[in-house]
Amino acid sequence: MADSPNIPPIMDPEQLAKMAESFGAGAADPLSAYKHALDAWGEVLAPLAKAGHAKVNPKDRRFAAPQWEHPVFDLMRQGYQLMSDYMIGAAHEMEHLSKADKAKLEFAVRNVVEAMSPANSPLTNPVALEKAIETKGQSLMTGVSHMLADMQRGQLTHTDPQAFRLGENIACTPGKVVHQTPLYQLLQYTPSTEKVFKTPLVIFPPWINRFYILDLTAEKSFIKWCVDQGITVFVVSWKSADASMRDVIWDDYIAAQIDAIDTIRDALDVDSVHAIGYCVAGTTLAATLAILAARGEADKVKSATFFTAQVDFTRGGELLNFIDEHQLKMIESLASQQGFLDGRYLALTFNLLRGNDLIWSTINKHYLLGEEYPAFDLLHWNGDVTNLPAKWHKDYLCDLYRDNKLVEPGELSALGTPIDLRKVTTPTYVQAGREDHIAPAASVWKIRDHFKGPVRFVLAGSGHIAGVVNPPAQGKYQYWLNEDPKVSSLDEYIEGATETKGSWWPDWLSWLSTQSPKQVAAKGARQPGEGKLKALEEAPGSYVKTR
Repeated sequence: MADSPNIPPIMDPEQLAKMAESFGAGAADPLSAYKHALDAWGEVLAPLAKAGHAKVNPKDRRFAAPQWEHPVFDLMRQGYQLMSDYMIGAAHEMEHLSKADKAKLEFAVRNVVEAMSPANSPLTNPVALEKAIETKGQSLMTGVSHMLADMQRGQLTHTDPQAFRLGENIACTPGKVVHQTPLYQLLQYTPSTEKVFKTPLVIFPPWINRFYILDLTAEKSFIKWCVDQGITVFVVSWKSADASMRDVIWDDYIAAQIDAIDTIRDALDVDSVHAIGYCVAGTTLAATLAILAARGEADKVKSATFFTAQVDFTRGGELLNFIDEHQLKMIESLASQQGFLDGRYLALTFNLLRGNDLIWSTINKHYLLGEEYPAFDLLHWNGDVTNLPAKWHKDYLCDLYRDNKLVEPGELSALGTPIDLRKVTTPTYVQAGREDHIAPAASVWKIRDHFKGPVRFVLAGSGHIAGVVNPPAQGKYQYWLNEDPKVSSLDEYIEGATETKGSWWPDWLSWLSTQSPKQVAAKGARQPGEGKLKALEEAPGSYVKTR
């Protein structure tokens, strides 16, 4: 049989002899010997690697370094890409599966494929191998030290744990804790302007994370920016769950939101507040608005803003892949044993949604290359996990994500009141992230199908975090607006939308100021601790520091 013209004579005796000689020549240590052998194989395999090089995906950052051009490693990435495409394609073409089961299979296969990448091993990653040889193995030793430290803490490290100190160089907007319950602390921030808008703002962050995602370094802080625009800002800081919170349910978080609203109204002697709900706290804010409307108290909230928040979960994204009987039984077991779900479990869940960026990239940099961790405020926050009340977390997954009961009028009740989102007529600003993998824009959009009041929808560039935390001074990303009231779908909205470069924050501020433009002097109760609410401690408070 004639040889294929594209395949080199790998078994040629002279080539094998040369490879054997090269394996030991000048190799002072095992890593160098391994590199010599690879170089010898590279000469043999170069024609084969060149023949398939056109199939390499130039956008795959895992294999972008020039070291991957070595014929041996080039063939590795080519083979991996073929295998990856085949496995993902096979999962996509699977028949006789429900849509939900097929989505779970595709998600699982993708994560397996990502884990199998040759970039994840020091022996098949040429960048890591070169670094190990240059440092005489020190890079690998440092990487092992990083790995052991992470194993001990039970969580991947993404940033220098010593770089940030709460209240000093992160979460440091001046303010005080002015109210406290077993579930939350209420922070009031010190005005930086002589006059402020009469209607104050209360921000409800998700209880699955620390509140200071909205108060990172001063340059990125949404809270500081709001204060500097003349807004009296209050923020809820949720307590990280412990055994004492085993019986906490959704009603408790809704009651906490209403308590915060009433506390602020009474303290400042105002009729209403502006409210922001971020992610799951936005879902809860929707229920709170419905309950207030049912009670005839809708006027307590002048306007509502939703950051990447879902109320209709029919298009809830990849988090739906984590909701099955096995997961629910595990959470139920935790609820009966310790009463709370360890925040590291949820951190891993979110990391798996972006495995290449949040898991394997970290392993590559800090385990294989032995790089030190950067000082990155957002990643510091991302690793600062909170525990969740297990009983409520299970109900949340079942009632909202799985069964989508929130959009069925009267299907859910809280505080003795049936929830009907159709009763919500509060002016609403809805922000979604175009690349959001946690609360997909198509899912956030559906809030428009249920609220009956005026809704301003803004589609921001980037995702669940960067799409929200986008200060105007940075000039990053963009946002899209379509003010045609006849638009009925997200696709139609995008097709007719106008793109504006930079942050959407100024658009929100303009909208907010039209809801309640009156201003008052920033004195008396507008200064934290000088009114009915006495200062309990300095911001950011103690709850945010509870682990």
